[in-house]
Amino acid sequence: MEPVTTTALHALALRRAELRESIGALEASLAAPASGRPVVWGERVHTALVTVAGDFREHIAVTEGDGGLHQAILAGDLRLANAVDALTSEHHLIGAELAALVEDTEPPVTAEDAPQVRERATRLLGIVVGHRQRGADLIYEAYQTDIGGGD
Repeated sequence: MEPVTTTALHALALRRAELRESIGALEASLAAPASGRPVVWGERVHTALVTVAGDFREHIAVTEGDGGLHQAILAGDLRLANAVDALTSEHHLIGAELAALVEDTEPPVTAEDAPQVRERATRLLGIVVGHRQRGADLIYEAYQTDIGGGD
């Protein structure tokens, strides 16, 4: 297995915590009442989505970029290639839906838009949480290191 420094794993854990925090903010904004105030609700959801999208782009850069985590894992253990490929494919799907939701929540969000936005974004939250879990499993399998839940 290619060595991964404690510093690199710590930096990864910090980025993971940042993404977890922005996911929590999105979940809180989605859970807030939209009825009677769709514009305010939509602005909060939009702001949270922009933050999640930025944190997710950073996550992709750290995992897929030159010298990134996925390259390091594959350099040490090619049997993990399927797991790396699956996570990379998820990056594209998650990134596309985040971009669409950011666009669809450009102010103003109407009362008619809010239920669909909430449903789509809530579904996406579940996908992102599962992705993070599979990523943690991959890191543990590659390095026998628990990078934590980012809480």
